[in-house]
Amino acid sequence: MQRLFRRPSPALVVACLSLFVSLGGVSYAVATIDSADIVDGSIRNRDFKDGTLRGQEAKPDGFGPNAIKEQSLDASKLKQVPSSAVTDGLARQAVIADTGATVRGRAVASSAQTGTGQYVVAFDRDVRQCTYYATLGDESASGPGTGQIAVTSAAANVNGVRVVTRASDGTAVNRSFHLLVSC
Repeated sequence: MQRLFRRPSPALVVACLSLFVSLGGVSYAVATIDSADIVDGSIRNRDFKDGTLRGQEAKPDGFGPNAIKEQSLDASKLKQVPSSAVTDGLARQAVIADTGATVRGRAVASSAQTGTGQYVVAFDRDVRQCTYYATLGDESASGPGTGQIAVTSAAANVNGVRVVTRASDGTAVNRSFHLLVSC
């Protein structure tokens, strides 16, 4: 009769024995180390793998604006953000009627119709380095007309923006529009 199992080699016996001993040591360490064995402040953010901390591990107000103690800040080293830096980004805007008149706007110095479907809107400062957005739109609550609109810098005025309105077929036509200048 043939044997189903052969006798293991000595190398296999030594390998299995070392495996069981090593696993037993790791499980012993895991079972005996707890949070009392860790010195406060000895574990830093870089010691944690991303996504391993859960909400229950965080202290209340441990993150975000409430975590900063305002009394510990040196007020002489803080910089105040000027209000113009916060509001200047989209401060220049205009709604222009099909006649070239300014209906409403912010920081608009003047507006004029220079030809059929051609307008120049001047603002209170140099807008050559800004971005221009224009869209056809009525100055009241009625629906906007269909057509095309193009916008560029005004060649003769560094504070100006040139707008051209056209019908859907490409012919120049007077249309009211909304203009936004972002610097």
